Amino acid sequence: MSRPRAVVCLSGGMDSTVCAALAARDHDCFGVHFSYGQRTQARELRAAREVAQAVGLQDLMELETDLFRRIGGSALTDIRINVPEASEEAGEGSSARRAGEIPVTYVPFRNAHFLSAAVSWAEVLGAESVFIGAVEQDSSGYPDCRPAYYEAFNELILRGTKEGRIRVVTPLIELRKHEIVRLGVELGAPLHVSWSCYASETEACGVCESCDLRLRAFAAAGVNDPIPYATGVATRRIAEGERTAP
Repeated sequence: MSRPRAVVCLSGGMDSTVCAALAARDHDCFGVHFSYGQRTQARELRAAREVAQAVGLQDLMELETDLFRRIGGSALTDIRINVPEASEEAGEGSSARRAGEIPVTYVPFRNAHFLSAAVSWAEVLGAESVFIGAVEQDSSGYPDCRPAYYEAFNELILRGTKEGRIRVVTPLIELRKHEIVRLGVELGAPLHVSWSCYASETEACGVCESCDLRLRAFAAAGVNDPIPYATGVATRRIAEGERTAP
């Protein structure tokens, strides 16, 4: 029997890797990956390719845009803005999060661009689902990771596409990071080829917000993180994660 088709937004990060494995379980999946001038662009593309192969995606559309590099405004795309360490603004219970501030690693309205491309392709493929690994809890306070954002986007799709049947699906959005790790292990997701670091393409720095959240998640899940980290950093961060595990 033929399976329904789905398009998956695949960054190559931990969340998108688990999301892709989950989508591929019940769908014939087609991935979309964006290179948008981010600091770890080449490493993320490599991760996305390896994830796509591992989970059996039918195709991976690799798209490039220099829009975000040209407009700047984010530490991920503007070399004049430093990528902060987690302790500066992003650690669990940080003052920035309590105040509801948006981190400097937020890329302005980025997910709308990703989703627009994915929905366009879904229309052509006859797919009725677009999967994205957005996570509200444990994330950085990004406005494009909130459930209301995706509810609004689905309303836009309903009114702005030919048949209006496509829906953005966010299966991880209510999960904590350690729950995502456990789900990934259960699904056999290729977490060993995923990449989360905001700053480095060789060894993960272990101190940026994304590395910090990932290390804490693996520690809380009781699972070893299989990617390479800068010497000594992972051990310290894992110990911190164990002390703050849920």
